[in-house]
Amino acid sequence: MDVLRTIRNYFFYSGIERDEYNAVKKDAYISNYEVWRILHFLMVAAFAFLYVSSFFNDLLKSNSVFYLTGLAYSVAVVCIFLVIRKDSLLGQLIIYLSISLLFIFACLITQNKPELPATTFIVFLLVTPMFMIDKPFFMTIELCAASAVFLVWMYYVKPYDVWEMDMINVVIFTIAGIFLNIIANSIRIKEFVLTREINIQKDTDELTGLRNKGALTREINKILEDENCDKGIMFLLDVDRFKAINDTYGHDIGDDVIARLGKTLGKMFTKDEIVGRFGGDEFIIFIRDTDNRDEAKKIAEDIMKNASENITLPEKENTVSVSIGAAIYNGNEKHYSGIFKKADTALYRSKADEENRFCIYE
Repeated sequence: MDVLRTIRNYFFYSGIERDEYNAVKKDAYISNYEVWRILHFLMVAAFAFLYVSSFFNDLLKSNSVFYLTGLAYSVAVVCIFLVIRKDSLLGQLIIYLSISLLFIFACLITQNKPELPATTFIVFLLVTPMFMIDKPFFMTIELCAASAVFLVWMYYVKPYDVWEMDMINVVIFTIAGIFLNIIANSIRIKEFVLTREINIQKDTDELTGLRNKGALTREINKILEDENCDKGIMFLLDVDRFKAINDTYGHDIGDDVIARLGKTLGKMFTKDEIVGRFGGDEFIIFIRDTDNRDEAKKIAEDIMKNASENITLPEKENTVSVSIGAAIYNGNEKHYSGIFKKADTALYRSKADEENRFCIYE
């Protein structure tokens, strides 16, 4: 069973577990986008050179239509790549289409010189898998399908002895291409996993396991700079009388209060909210795509209720409470400090209201 699981992981998840693969899949898509965007620029240059050269070289002249078609396609893809998202599924589909068209191009080149071995097709079998990071299972299908089409097509075109030699080479190099893709994917994906782990450690607050100040400010700034996002709510909260808790019970209890509050917030916000510890006993929650004040009030009430229920002190009669300030984002601020100042002002005002402990910046 362990052997079958290992084989499954290498063919479907590049040698790692599914959850790990899904966590870095977007990184792989972005890498593919960047590599193949460059390759398509090179394809534009190569096809343009071959097409122009075909006017002066009889050997290339017979393939001039192929060169022109390849040039037009490459230019179109370059234009598409300039407007789509780097991690979009469309980009990955276009890359597979490009690989398929390269194999068809190799078939057409071979068809023009049927008496010669299929060198171009063999080269593509070995080279293209090295530039695609995805589940090796998909590239296995791509290579096997391309090889099958090539062999059937060329069976009616090439002399049998040449086709027989091509068949042997195609089978061998298809298998080699599959294994090269598996190896290349495994190496690159594990690099992404390692990079992700390093980034998580760098961006994680050790006491709570939530984002730290650096990660909070970077991610909030990214949202504020997004022209498609013009709504959001920032909550800034801290523990009431936290200094007194430290002085009375010691810093170990104070740290436990911070850790429990972080755990409570982590359980409450499990979607795409930005949640983290800003420093000391201050926490930030940023929720995008909403500016509903009633919703903000309901969220604040839930936070205060969960904090008082889940955080205890050695003396049970003494409870822990939090105060919360909120600021509504309407697309005006372009840096986190602008909306943070508003939330901080609201937090200061909320502490003056011992009954509600919550305030929205006006």
